[in-house]
Amino acid sequence: MTTSENYAPQQQVQPYPGQQHGYGQPMPGVPAHAQHAQPQGPIGRVRGTGITMLLFVVTFGIWGFVYYYQTHEEMKRHSGEGIGGVLALVLSIFVGIASPYLLSHEVGGLYERRGQHKPVSAVTGLWVFPGMFILVGPIIWFVKTNGALNAYWRSLGAR
Repeated sequence: MTTSENYAPQQQVQPYPGQQHGYGQPMPGVPAHAQHAQPQGPIGRVRGTGITMLLFVVTFGIWGFVYYYQTHEEMKRHSGEGIGGVLALVLSIFVGIASPYLLSHEVGGLYERRGQHKPVSAVTGLWVFPGMFILVGPIIWFVKTNGALNAYWRSLGAR
């Protein structure tokens, strides 16, 4: 008996009309990347905006590093995408001006992967710079970004 006799011939799967390459029907109105979303990891923690801002002030900004690490790490574990906590921490230490843009971009990405409207994006980071010149810009950025992240976690059942 030869090796080719040990195996049954492979049956070719023909796609249904409207399908491409045998995959499922495309869902109208939903972006392609949201239709094939990866399994979701653990849900992140809801952080009170006022308490986090108070911790930032009381610790003379040190809490900002902790916040960037925690939030980026939670988003990476949840979605499997993003820069993660360690890289976010390194970037916030050495290239701190990029951190608000990155955080807002990744929070918006969480919504986008679910096929929802992004409440924040990298453009939201403009509230920090050059928004800092109107003094309340960074506060507006933080309220918007942290609020969007908290709303995302709550939509998944976090308390």
